[in-house]
Amino acid sequence: MEKKIAKERIEKLKKEIDKYRYAYHVLDKSLISDAALDSLKKELFDLEQQFPEFIKPDSPTQRVGGQPLKEFRKVHHETRMISLNDAFSKEDMEAWLERLENYLGHSASAFYCELKIDGLAIELEYENGIFVRGSTRGDGIIGEDVTQNLKTVEAIPLKLNPKPYTLIPKRLIVRGEVFLTIKEFERMNKEQEKKGGKAYANPRNVAAGSIRQLDSKVTAGRRLDSFAYDIITDLGQKYHEEEHAMLKKFGFKTNPHNKPAANLKEILAFREYWAKHRDKLPYEIDGTVVLTNLNRDYENAGIIGKAPRGGIAFKFGAREAVTIIEDIKIQIGRTGVLTPVAVLKPARVGGITITHATLHNADEIKRLDARIGDTVIVSRAGDVIPKIIKVLKDLRPRGVKEFAMPKKCLVDGSAVIRDGVAYKCSNKNCGARNREWFRHFISRAAFNIEGLGPKIIDKFLDGGLISDAADIFTLKEGDIAVLERFGEKSAQNIIYEVSLRKKISLPRFLYSLGIIHVGEETSRVLADEFLKIGGKIGSPKDILKIGADLSEEKLFNVPDIGPVVAKSILEYFSAGGGSSFGGKDYQHQNLLKKLDEVGIRIESQKSKVKSQKLSGLSFVLTGTLESMSREQAKEKIRALGGNVNESVSKNTSYVVAGAEPGSKLEKAKRLSVKILNEGQFLKLIKL
Repeated sequence: MEKKIAKERIEKLKKEIDKYRYAYHVLDKSLISDAALDSLKKELFDLEQQFPEFIKPDSPTQRVGGQPLKEFRKVHHETRMISLNDAFSKEDMEAWLERLENYLGHSASAFYCELKIDGLAIELEYENGIFVRGSTRGDGIIGEDVTQNLKTVEAIPLKLNPKPYTLIPKRLIVRGEVFLTIKEFERMNKEQEKKGGKAYANPRNVAAGSIRQLDSKVTAGRRLDSFAYDIITDLGQKYHEEEHAMLKKFGFKTNPHNKPAANLKEILAFREYWAKHRDKLPYEIDGTVVLTNLNRDYENAGIIGKAPRGGIAFKFGAREAVTIIEDIKIQIGRTGVLTPVAVLKPARVGGITITHATLHNADEIKRLDARIGDTVIVSRAGDVIPKIIKVLKDLRPRGVKEFAMPKKCLVDGSAVIRDGVAYKCSNKNCGARNREWFRHFISRAAFNIEGLGPKIIDKFLDGGLISDAADIFTLKEGDIAVLERFGEKSAQNIIYEVSLRKKISLPRFLYSLGIIHVGEETSRVLADEFLKIGGKIGSPKDILKIGADLSEEKLFNVPDIGPVVAKSILEYFSAGGGSSFGGKDYQHQNLLKKLDEVGIRIESQKSKVKSQKLSGLSFVLTGTLESMSREQAKEKIRALGGNVNESVSKNTSYVVAGAEPGSKLEKAKRLSVKILNEGQFLKLIKL
């Protein structure tokens, strides 16, 4: 990214983050989700790391929290309540560990892992064992006195509970988290529903709002919960793990799932386990917290910016993320409905990378005011198909234009009509034809992509993932994994199989295009002609160039290509030419260019003829052969100079009939075409 563009983006991000943070921390209003805000902060942090000259004191990355609410008495924290920097991947954690060890000057081998509760950070003060004051984080230095509200939380002891041999310190400062259980959140929303009130957005917002209630009776009615996780007072503790044991002895509720870790492998395993099992918890978490277990290392590591070097928030893949719309394309469904789909800058959402999100229809685009180039919030509510939920218009580049639905169908050129909220191709058969074309493209005689059957193609079409054949080769695992009945493993398998099919023989490639009247055998004949004209062919662009130079005269001289087939081939390669699955306005030139861009490479080799033994003879195969596959039999015939046809006619020389032959055998009998069994065929092809 150019420095000028980066500077402009940084300034816009700063303003946007400050707007949301002020609304949330000062006005107690949540305008976007935490996950979306985290995504904006991560982008800003990464840009500032790339361009450190643009880091300013007013940057959101250089501050913690917001200003305290005026309705509460201000509390000055004896020790600053700092926030942790975020990590989202193994690579982020490796970088954090490397920075930490470089600063310490030795390897770190003792860590403590905690669940990152999605609640509100608090500080609790005790004098002579009695709870005297509780406060919020605020800006990290000055918080809000919410003592009376915290007294309503039963998990917070009003009096420390001394265990045998445990001395109660004269003064004790403890930090932890206040949160709302999922069960209690659901209860409150049911009550709201009965009252006809608006449902609460999420448990975290309710917890934060409850602690900020001026009337503590309201707070008491919301049954908040709490975990303690840190002792600020020096009681001689050497390990963070030790602090948790001490907290439990004092009578604080601690999280039983927190545990030490010896190395990065164990840290990753802890995070991975809870990423998969977090839905089994009675409360919400948004990641894990990793700290140096040795307190001396934590203190010696110090602070960078506004965050400690010795700790980090290892967050889960956000169920919401901020990204950019790079394009809006139209997908034609099975019923001919045109669905706009946003092509996104790759973004991690819910633990996977996505590149597409449906925009549903023209009305939804208008409601969102979504445009190409916009910065948007993408959500995977319930870990399903990604959806754009908000456009961040303040980050919109200059000069972006509104999107308009096409007036003509991109598949067959028919007029597009509006039917309610939907736009549809006026040709009732358009959607079905489009589906059949995709099925033809991936068929065994064409690209032969294993595991990508008709039902999966239908799901890709319905999910808005593909609009032409080239899109198949741009799919990411994340695009597929979000579809119903798909998982990461099945998505990986499909992507792997697709990657194996980027190389294809010339006859197969020509057949895959679906040119009218051009079947498998004609594709082979046409392939040899293309090689005569253009020499070696290695890419779809080569095909495009040769196709543009074709003429009736050249094609009439090709065996088995008559006037009808020649016309069809010429129409396909002409501007606006048609195929058997699309119409005159389908831009095949663009498809060939896209197939080239996604990396399709053609292996061109003229058919090898060992002998002319079968020269002038034509064969049709039906049924199953025991000694070889049908494809192998065809290759044998071609190698001996013979031709293979798909249908029986009076000009057919032989019909080779294997086990369980089809209707072709009956037709051969009617036309008095000579029929060969497998034994007779093997004798004929023997040299």
